[in-house]
Amino acid sequence: MTDRASGLSVLVVDDEHSMLQTLEILLRAEGFAPQLAHGGTAALEMIPRLSPDIVLSDIRMGEVTGVDVLAAARAHDPHVAVILMTAQATLQTAMQAVNAGAFYYLQKPFRNDELIAILRRAAEYRQLRIENTTLRQEIQRRERHGAGAPIGNNRAWLDVLRLAEAVAPTESTVLITGESGTGKEVVARYIHSLSRRADRGFQSINCGALPEGLLESELFGHVRGAFTGAVKDKVGLFAAAAGGTFFLDEIGETTPATQVKLLRVLQHREVIPVGATAAQVIDTRIIAATNRDLEEAIKRGGFRRDLFYRLNVIGVHLPPLRERADDILLLADRCLQQAGDARNEAPKRLDDEAAAALQGYEWPGNVRELENALERAVIVTPGNTIGVHGLPVRVTEQATEPLLTEREAANPTLETIERAYIQFVLAAEHGNKTRAAEALGIDPSTLHRKLARYGGES
Repeated sequence: MTDRASGLSVLVVDDEHSMLQTLEILLRAEGFAPQLAHGGTAALEMIPRLSPDIVLSDIRMGEVTGVDVLAAARAHDPHVAVILMTAQATLQTAMQAVNAGAFYYLQKPFRNDELIAILRRAAEYRQLRIENTTLRQEIQRRERHGAGAPIGNNRAWLDVLRLAEAVAPTESTVLITGESGTGKEVVARYIHSLSRRADRGFQSINCGALPEGLLESELFGHVRGAFTGAVKDKVGLFAAAAGGTFFLDEIGETTPATQVKLLRVLQHREVIPVGATAAQVIDTRIIAATNRDLEEAIKRGGFRRDLFYRLNVIGVHLPPLRERADDILLLADRCLQQAGDARNEAPKRLDDEAAAALQGYEWPGNVRELENALERAVIVTPGNTIGVHGLPVRVTEQATEPLLTEREAANPTLETIERAYIQFVLAAEHGNKTRAAEALGIDPSTLHRKLARYGGES
């Protein structure tokens, strides 16, 4: 049984109980997850609820035929693979099935190994259709939004992009959270590029990079004479972003006094420049970001609860790079392509050993650290191929403590066996904890707790 087919749900549709029972036993023994529908009417009711990966259906079943089941399944999920069976095969019904989009037309009686081989091909077919759709969407996204658009095929990352695309046409305030270097400004610019304000300005500021007095002057502006050195009026960034989008990065680093003024902006859509008495109405879409846990900061008294609720109208959380390891080489390719374009030369490529090193590293600095590592590699590598010697030592020689030591206990405990199995699954999934949790059949939060208990990265 191939890994790709294992565990796929198969809706088996027939009006004969004996056939359903026989197919259920066969499919379950081969690693599939069969669901049984006695007749076409039952199948039509089950398809929206079960969303099967594959449908295996008889054709002749009374009023609701296998072709009807095929149409309903394809309408619900265009990637579903439908296999039709019949004991009364004719050229006409075969052509009808194929024209309607059936993956395969199977004549009864058939051999068990023949059916399993067809199901395995159907599983491959479905996966390829999904991958092709994802790739096509990625190409279209790049064409629409240029080389700087966020890229990735990881499920969690695609969920982020879908949420960004859904909120972009609205005027809702967005709070982007995630570790440093995960691409918060990239996503903010992506939202702006899809919004009705896309043809207007995108202003940004790092709230943690300026002292309080200077930050307020930059945000709200000031009037002449407001403080020493204020020799003329200054327009603040909120006003400068009129009609466009203002990105407040590291909003969690602002002081309580600044937070009060930001709350007024969000509540009343107006600013008061430093030293002024009259308020100025602003028309600005606000997107904020932070790598801090603001809810924890609220408990400690370091961040205003009311401001948090005003900012967190739409929350977008970016996964760290270690949880989207399947995107590392895709991101690396883009970095190398951009480096080649900047140097007006063909992009350099990674050899297999260097690629494996990139995928095996935890990337605490996330995408930003990956970009810096590859920029260094391009500079120090004389040829066209980057090997492990061109990568930073921290990437190629990780000093991490394994979950299980090489010396095995004479009588291993259940915990030791569990630790070993979790390590095996993590390695098989290239460190992707989300997919590892799916393979283990546990929630990601449970996996994180186990890793923390074992002393691994949580």
